[in-house]
Amino acid sequence: MQHIVDRRLAGKNKSIGNRERFLRRHKEQIREAVKRAIDGRGIRDIERGEDIHIPKRDISEPVFGHGQGGVREVVHPGNKDFVTGDRIARPKGGGGQGSGKGQASDQGEGEDDFVFALSKEEFMQVFFEDLALPHLVRTQLAEVPEWKSQRAGFSSDGTPNNLHVVRSMRGALSRRIALGAASRRELAELEQHLAECRRTLQPGDALVEAEIKDLVARIEALRVRVGRIPYLDPIDLRYRSRIRVPVPTSKAVMFCLMDVSGSMDEGRKDLSKRFFILLYLFLTRHYEKIELVFIRHHTQAAEVDEENFFHARETGGTVVSSALILMEEIIKARYSPTEWNIYGAQASDGDNWHHDSGRCRELLNDKLLPLCRYFAYVQVADEEQNLWEEYSQLLEPNRHFAMRKATEPSMIYPVFRDLFKKEGAKAA
Repeated sequence: MQHIVDRRLAGKNKSIGNRERFLRRHKEQIREAVKRAIDGRGIRDIERGEDIHIPKRDISEPVFGHGQGGVREVVHPGNKDFVTGDRIARPKGGGGQGSGKGQASDQGEGEDDFVFALSKEEFMQVFFEDLALPHLVRTQLAEVPEWKSQRAGFSSDGTPNNLHVVRSMRGALSRRIALGAASRRELAELEQHLAECRRTLQPGDALVEAEIKDLVARIEALRVRVGRIPYLDPIDLRYRSRIRVPVPTSKAVMFCLMDVSGSMDEGRKDLSKRFFILLYLFLTRHYEKIELVFIRHHTQAAEVDEENFFHARETGGTVVSSALILMEEIIKARYSPTEWNIYGAQASDGDNWHHDSGRCRELLNDKLLPLCRYFAYVQVADEEQNLWEEYSQLLEPNRHFAMRKATEPSMIYPVFRDLFKKEGAKAA
């Protein structure tokens, strides 16, 4: 029998067990904090951490107190309010005791909230847990995009296996030519002058002999100088340079369409926002560049910013076709299907003007679905509406169209089950 003793030093995450127990213990407070953060954030800012505030009274440890025991009779002088058998209420907070939120104290004592930072990974895990995502899908959405290495020219630093021989030799040759050009030119002139002097030399001509001797010395010095130019210098070496880029480099646009009529309350808008967030997270794992287009509608449609999209509320009826028409116009004006991967996401309670639902089906089938890679419709109400009946006719002929009902966050995932099945992990 063998006993294995792990003597490795504890890493920087040696308290991870304590942290996980703490997160499980205060799961409800953390979930509420994440929900508040989602309500206050934009879709693009969903992937970051959050500071969680837990009141001090919620993290107090339970203790056992030992009483004095026995039966005792105590007489308190000055009692004018109570008689035997009365129950005395607990004293209310305040009076400088510091109940935790907004309670001032003139004695310098009080209770502060316990604040800790929730990391990006922990924040996303809480968000996914509320949506009832399978672990595999949760992992795929929480992971960072894949990267690939590609060539990016040459650099003067690198490893020997990335050495570019041809480029290095070319640089060495250029350097030798540049450094020795003047010396070689002077050397050629001196050699030509020396040849002329030797040809014209007469016996006993001491002046010419002295000049020849000087020329020989100068030529020898120049040859030594040219010979000292190194054949290959470290500054000549060139290495292949590589950089990491996300995979793929294609771009996508996500259209968010939502009904903002009087029947869409805040709870239904919250469901819609979670639906849009989940689709956006899925697209960020497939595309490097993603643009969001927000279209809100009641009887008329308008392109708005994210703040007005989720928080503005209108009264009156609903004409869904106005949003579909505006989406088609925006695609034609700004997002050519040959350059952009187009995704549509529509959320509504299903209520629509009766004569408009058939037109919505025709617009989707004839105009928008041929342009989109995927279009998903979520009805955030249980009631069967005429819009649901019309859209149901598009399921069979269009494999890239999905529709579901969702009255709570855990019901949103089935829409994406088909999306993962059809898209897989491949990039467009």
